[in-house]
Amino acid sequence: MPSPKTAALIVAAGRGHRAGGDIPKQYRLLDGEPVLRRTIRAFLSHSQIDQVMIAIHPDDQKLFDQSIDQMVVGYCFGEDSRTGSVRNGVNALAAEAFDRVLVHDGARPFVSAELVDRLCTGLDKFPAVVPGLPVTDATFTRSPVGLDAALDREKLVRVQTPQAFDFQTLKQCLETIPPDRAAADEASLLREAGIPVHIVEGDLANIKLTFAEDFAMMETEAKAYSASGTGYDVHRLGPGDGVFLCGVPIPCDMALIGHSDADVGLHALTDAILGAIGQGDIGQHFPPSDPQWKGVKSSAFVAHALGLVAVENARITHADITLVCEEPKIGPHREAMKATICALLDLPPRSVNIKATTTEGLGFTGRGEGIAAQAIVTVMRHD
Repeated sequence: MPSPKTAALIVAAGRGHRAGGDIPKQYRLLDGEPVLRRTIRAFLSHSQIDQVMIAIHPDDQKLFDQSIDQMVVGYCFGEDSRTGSVRNGVNALAAEAFDRVLVHDGARPFVSAELVDRLCTGLDKFPAVVPGLPVTDATFTRSPVGLDAALDREKLVRVQTPQAFDFQTLKQCLETIPPDRAAADEASLLREAGIPVHIVEGDLANIKLTFAEDFAMMETEAKAYSASGTGYDVHRLGPGDGVFLCGVPIPCDMALIGHSDADVGLHALTDAILGAIGQGDIGQHFPPSDPQWKGVKSSAFVAHALGLVAVENARITHADITLVCEEPKIGPHREAMKATICALLDLPPRSVNIKATTTEGLGFTGRGEGIAAQAIVTVMRHD
């Protein structure tokens, strides 16, 4: 079957007064590039988006032309309300017989390809899909004197854009409401019409630039750069009743020999973290000659390295570990290892990878004399 024809409708007709500045926020520069151009590029570069339409304010024609500069997009004029702008955009797209439409805020320039993928996949089963994030702070209603009733945050969700819809469903919903009706968003309109709205995982990085402080924060983030460090470690094998690898106990008739718990995976990881921030190696921080580290769990070494990451004003974004051995078999324990590393580094599963390989019987690992591990860690640094 042919792929659904999908449009992205970017709403960019607002004035953005809360963000300050001399021009609407969607045209302000972020790291030398207009915010709206960054937003448009995210959709133009996505394989599932067939056309991009932008609803702009009539007074912004010159700013818009300068921002898109040779980008192949369509545009229409918006209205004073978001709902009016979306209606105009949907009507402008209607002649192209689109199957789906993703409606997005012009001032959300950090939308990821993975988020667009999740929304498009959701539309395979549902007529309306939105990205949602959990509410992590304690939440209350407000009274004139302060806090009022507490709300159950487990029942709350922060809804982002893009919001994804079956094209005709959204169009018909917009046609049934009064022309002067202004809704908070399109999902609200569909819910009121009795149309179920499905939720997929949102993206914390997909923020909407709303206040002057948001721009200040993003300008600081734009000055960040990535750095990577590698780690390599080896430990001999001897007789025993089990090994620790990447923080996971594995029962077997072997043991890794070392001063600490000899977790070769966490040792390589620690070295990779230290390398990414230019802080030497694990032997400098935890000398094998120092008796205080005898038998210590290697997670303590990782925790120490993470403390140095914080001091360096950095954060870990990805970790990849390769274990090299004939025995024990890593496959049955891979997911437990991944979960352990995710917890240690406070990273989501997509940012941690565990691999295993053998040397086809060659060398010390092939002869079963030891286990080796390699790791690479990527951090974002702010100088």
